[in-house]
Amino acid sequence: MALSGITAVGEFHYLHHGPRGARYAEPNAMADALRAAADTAGIRLTLLDACYLRGGWGVEADEIQQRFSDGSVDAWEERVSLHAGSDRVKVGAAIHSVRAVDEAGLARVAEWATSRRAPLHFHVSEQRAENEAALAATGRTPIELLAEGGALGRRSTAIHATHVTGGDVGLLGGTGTGVCMCPTTERALGDGVGPAAALAAAGSPLSVGSDSHAVIDLFEEARAIELDERLSHERRRLHTADDLLQAATAGGMASLGWEGGAIREGAPADFVALDVEGSIRLAGAADSDLVDHVVFAAAPSDVTEVVVGGRPVVSAGRHVAGDVAAMLARAISRVRR
Repeated sequence: MALSGITAVGEFHYLHHGPRGARYAEPNAMADALRAAADTAGIRLTLLDACYLRGGWGVEADEIQQRFSDGSVDAWEERVSLHAGSDRVKVGAAIHSVRAVDEAGLARVAEWATSRRAPLHFHVSEQRAENEAALAATGRTPIELLAEGGALGRRSTAIHATHVTGGDVGLLGGTGTGVCMCPTTERALGDGVGPAAALAAAGSPLSVGSDSHAVIDLFEEARAIELDERLSHERRRLHTADDLLQAATAGGMASLGWEGGAIREGAPADFVALDVEGSIRLAGAADSDLVDHVVFAAAPSDVTEVVVGGRPVVSAGRHVAGDVAAMLARAISRVRR
């Protein structure tokens, strides 16, 4: 992520426990590992601790899902309240989905986040089947359930929102709820193309995420919002390059609770430099069209410098920690053994 020009990550964290739900001696051992990883990578972390209580409407968590579940919202709240933030770590909350958290539970998670003025994220309407199941079980769409539970608002972010209804768009936009689009994942899974233009017009700030990590490339995520909607609408220029760059920078930081994405006094000293002159993708760009080149043509390999909080993390295209590809290969090899 750092090598790709990312300075902050929102970790939608729900792998809390050991196999079959066995508790670790340290209740947040997995979260502590994520903190250590972010520190090694040199990027900011917003730990979005996800509540996950069931496998679906009327379905208990299965053997694998037991690793995600605290068993009750009380137990989730007790464990998540042990987290502490720092200058590089913020603690937020997540409702995994309306299928995984009942109505009373999602209201409690929303209340916890509101009381701490913390970011709140939730997967929602990623697939048509999710909407159909929610309607069959409750007579309401997932967004309507979240609205009734007090989960929408300016510190909240809906992830995906691919198959939201017109009414859902109005609820999201009217409350200023952000929407995080993850086009490479939605494309890879065949989930569909979300109504990003309609959501933005309704008042939902957009951001982008890598979600399943089909690729780690926020340039691609940002331009895919526009390009995928061109395919579905058979029309061009639904989003400007400026708007897409905003989604990939300040929009993402705001979604994660950081006051970043702008160069001004008091803002985090997070900077990313691209090789404008040496990149074949950015060659010939002028000041007047540089943003268009960056959004619609740049790649992570064009990132040369990354500074987070005034500290160099990537220099001359290399991570200060060393050969990241070799470290990753060794880690994967250990897991496979």
